[in-house]
Amino acid sequence: MRIHKEGHTIIIVNTLLWITVSILFFLFCSNVAVNWIVAGIALYMSLFMLWFFRVPVREAVMDDSLVISPGDGKVVNIREVEENEYFGGKCLSISIFLTFFNVHVTWFPVGGIVKYYKYHPGKYFFAFHPKSSEKNERTTIVVRTESGNEVMFRQIAGIIARRVVCYAKENEYFGQASEAGFIKFGSRLDVLLPLGTEIRVKKGDKVSGQTSVLAKF
Repeated sequence: MRIHKEGHTIIIVNTLLWITVSILFFLFCSNVAVNWIVAGIALYMSLFMLWFFRVPVREAVMDDSLVISPGDGKVVNIREVEENEYFGGKCLSISIFLTFFNVHVTWFPVGGIVKYYKYHPGKYFFAFHPKSSEKNERTTIVVRTESGNEVMFRQIAGIIARRVVCYAKENEYFGQASEAGFIKFGSRLDVLLPLGTEIRVKKGDKVSGQTSVLAKF
């Protein structure tokens, strides 16, 4: 396991802040019990930040006929939707909700050329709200595989997550299960697939990025 680069600055600032608070309490507070409680909270918060920005080491699924989960979380919706940003028609949508405690790295669900990328500034509704895929801050990425299938996935910020980081660039190749970005502090991922794609998950399933199979072409 390693610590994601998006967390380096936050972790350093957070740690220095809590060290400063702890020192001030020990210097100016005469209550020993309170001092040690504050020190314990400081240690917990520092360790929590390290844990939050963790990047697990996994044996990724690599198969051009499969769509893997772009992140950790729970499948909260599978439905047919009208997608007008790129496809201009109906497609299948799989929505994955990430809690505050999930790994927040995102990965490419398929390998191929990025044909479309767009960042959308927006609002910060709860990530499980149906309108969050249209109204919230988000990124939209479309990848075309070597076999010609096109898959769209969106990184959607939630009411707590207020920054979406994406590494996708148009006309560049990205391998399946390679890092796509990071969503800080709670979020949602939508994967949009062509009609007729065989869905391999159901609502309520817990999925893991890089390893859980969502669908098969």
